[in-house]
Amino acid sequence: MAPRLERFVSPGKGNGLRSTARIKRGELVYSAEPLACCVSNRLARDVCHRCFTRRETLLRCSQCKTARYCNATCQKQAWSSHKRECKCLRNLLPRIPTDSVRLAARLIFALLNTSKGSSEELYTLGEHESHLNSMSEQKEQGLSQLASMLEMYLQPEIPDLAQEMTSALPSSCQEPLSLIAKVTCNCFTISDAELQEIGVGLYPSLSLLNHDCRPNCVMVFEGTKLQLRAVRDINPEEELTISYIETLSLTEDRQRQLEDQYHFTCHCQRCDSQDKDGLMLSGEEATWRLLKEALPRLEGQKADSDWQALLQSCSHLLSTVGGDVPDENLYKLRMTDMALDASIHLGHWEEALRYGEQTLPGYRQYFPDPHPVHGVQLMRVGKLQHYLEHIEDALDTFKQACQIMKLTHGDDHPLTTDLLMKMEECRAEMGQQSSSRH
Repeated sequence: MAPRLERFVSPGKGNGLRSTARIKRGELVYSAEPLACCVSNRLARDVCHRCFTRRETLLRCSQCKTARYCNATCQKQAWSSHKRECKCLRNLLPRIPTDSVRLAARLIFALLNTSKGSSEELYTLGEHESHLNSMSEQKEQGLSQLASMLEMYLQPEIPDLAQEMTSALPSSCQEPLSLIAKVTCNCFTISDAELQEIGVGLYPSLSLLNHDCRPNCVMVFEGTKLQLRAVRDINPEEELTISYIETLSLTEDRQRQLEDQYHFTCHCQRCDSQDKDGLMLSGEEATWRLLKEALPRLEGQKADSDWQALLQSCSHLLSTVGGDVPDENLYKLRMTDMALDASIHLGHWEEALRYGEQTLPGYRQYFPDPHPVHGVQLMRVGKLQHYLEHIEDALDTFKQACQIMKLTHGDDHPLTTDLLMKMEECRAEMGQQSSSRH
């Protein structure tokens, strides 16, 4: 662990991490491989279960028919961690356990494999909070069902789970229920370059990071490796924070989600000042309510990949509200984003570009610090401009994206490299155009 970080007790929050030295904006603060991770069930057919790369075609494990790999190399490298899981998956077919059950099982296998005392973590699994005592009865029942599922799933490999857990796991994790509760409260969503969820993982020391709705650090992934980067200058002894949730939402919605999922009330400066709520709800309320009420239905169409219906619904609603609701209104921004997704999936490039450009002022307002979400949005718009041969616009958009990505992802991240190549292509094409004019 880098000596620039240390544990401390954060007033009102419990354990936290703070810096021991000055950290500059854009600096890599920490990187970590997961103690255990797994690909989300939803994407089990599209993502390699070892390196977490998306591919059109993947090799399927001939035994469990569930795990998939880029090639024989990935499959061989994964075997030591997949071997025991494979037997459990085969035994449960055609049922597939939930992501949290698979992650908990992989964690147990990993802990049974490692020699004690080999970990240099700042924070161990045993210290993680389970929050069982502050949970609603309904939520605890749901977790009890997952704990029973875990025992049933592990039966072929670990017939006496209670006995094995006593020998391999810290005392606070020996009950399947408390282990499942800790896993669901402390796991991180692993995302791809486009910030789409591809899996879940446990990174024990980074569970020490507390939440802020305007954090001074962000997390990005390269495969399953988690990188923590500073997005503002951080002074010695200042607490390091990340955001646990998507911050592009109203204060009351953020607070509800944090309460439900993580069992605390956020008192960050952004929540206490309700900063940006006025901008998010700008425009005629009677008009933007139409958009707000339609969103759940549209999210359903998006989840079902019904792109044609989604695009029709979005374009109809957006033209109905017109100028009564500004582009920065939260519900209009979400709907414009959905219209962008649908247009891209349908190959309606001009329409996609129009929607993409319309979202950028809102993104600029809501992400004042460099943020991966803003960088990725600029990159998507730049690619559309480039494809439609708006070369100068594309170069300008790629430059803006690059300024953000260099800070949030670093110079060596594949996404930053990709951006720099795109900028070179634009410059070369502009050079060809000017020479053909002369």
